[in-house]
Amino acid sequence: MAKKKKKEKKFAKKLLHKYRLVILNEDTFEERFAIKLTRLNVFVITSLSAIFLVFLTILLIAFTPLREYIPGYSSARLKKQASVLNFKTDSLVQELELNKRYYASIRKVLTGDVSAEDFDRDSVIEAAKNDLDILQTTTNKEDSLLREKVEKEDKYNLFEDNSDQSNFILFPPVNGTISQNYNIEEKHYAVDVVVATNTPVKATADGTIIFAEWTIETGYVVIIEHNQELISVYKHNTAITKSQGDLVKAGEVIAMSGNTGELSTGPHLHFELWSKGYPVNPTNFIDFQ
Repeated sequence: MAKKKKKEKKFAKKLLHKYRLVILNEDTFEERFAIKLTRLNVFVITSLSAIFLVFLTILLIAFTPLREYIPGYSSARLKKQASVLNFKTDSLVQELELNKRYYASIRKVLTGDVSAEDFDRDSVIEAAKNDLDILQTTTNKEDSLLREKVEKEDKYNLFEDNSDQSNFILFPPVNGTISQNYNIEEKHYAVDVVVATNTPVKATADGTIIFAEWTIETGYVVIIEHNQELISVYKHNTAITKSQGDLVKAGEVIAMSGNTGELSTGPHLHFELWSKGYPVNPTNFIDFQ
């Protein structure tokens, strides 16, 4: 026990033993600075200095831009940019999905790949005509006159909303004899109008050209997107006078008719109308004679 106390006294004496730190002029040995220190003072000063440096480093990392240079830390600017890029990526994904659907619809127009079920859903006019043929109802003279009047008024009415009829009229792209009518059973969703080669083909309404290229089966093809989700298609042309992305007016020349493509059997215009992604009979809305 006495030995232990003796060691403790000796250790305390070492800690409190005073030393003198002196700074001298090397040439004259003149004393410039002196300070009395103990081992305990040195330990306390060193510990406080280390704690202060650690605290200062934490402040610099947490509240100054210096943390950007430390691996593993990201700046607020980078986080903001990452958020913006994330939103843009999400928007691009949605836009790509819309474009895929849009191009699928255009491909559907070009190939004429329409099932009977799809067509029955869309063509209200044809369904109504078929229903009338099946029913074969008898009518009196007044009913017949009224029906004839309504048919004349609605013949060129493609849209349910009549508010835009004065500003949206379908014009015949060409005038001529129809060699092949619109036929659902044969999947001929168009009318073939016989015209001489190099006859000007005109836009049926105002719109934007979304396709103007050469195809093997149908030659030079022009597709125009109009208002009211309407698309018109012009095939077997011998030349195209417009390019994709051009804005055209109703009656403006967009191509010259011809006999191009493997499926063509003579000079004519193959004309299609598509409403909301489904084909409709052009003769219900346009008089080609």
